[in-house]
Amino acid sequence: MANTELSTLTGDYTIDTAHSTIGFTVRHAMVTNVKGKFLDFSGSLHLDGSDPSASTASIDVKMDSIDTGSADRDGHLKSADFFKIEEFPTMTFRSTSAEALGDDDYRITGDLTILGTTKPITIDLEFNGAAKDPFGNERVGFEGKAQILRSEWGLTWNAALETGGVLISDKIKLNFDISAIRNA
Repeated sequence: MANTELSTLTGDYTIDTAHSTIGFTVRHAMVTNVKGKFLDFSGSLHLDGSDPSASTASIDVKMDSIDTGSADRDGHLKSADFFKIEEFPTMTFRSTSAEALGDDDYRITGDLTILGTTKPITIDLEFNGAAKDPFGNERVGFEGKAQILRSEWGLTWNAALETGGVLISDKIKLNFDISAIRNA
């Protein structure tokens, strides 16, 4: 999309959580991937189509909304072994910079806070487009991905496997499908 068209998207947006996903993938038992997502989150975007570096993003995730398809696993993830949701109920992301990489590719860097620890992460984004929906809402869509090492946020619980290796990998792949609606 040319910058002249992108400039028409400048404005403030609210993430439409009914049409967005914040998910993750983690290697389990050294042989397979377990996928999960968060069901309760909110966020906002400020897009600057003329100067993408002036764009910002803010997301708050309720940690008790984690869903991996297994109630037992979700309960363990909410416990003191992992997310300690009683003490740290929210995970946050606050952008610190944004850049256009060319074509529909962007990169946003920001501070991710988990368990009270804040560290920078970089998210590669693809702009999926903009449209007016049947209800008159002006929407934009982005798809993103990032990788983190969970140990950097104090998420260190693990179990050794008899065959070598560990139950849960340190590397976590994050994925985002974001639909946002321009604020009136």
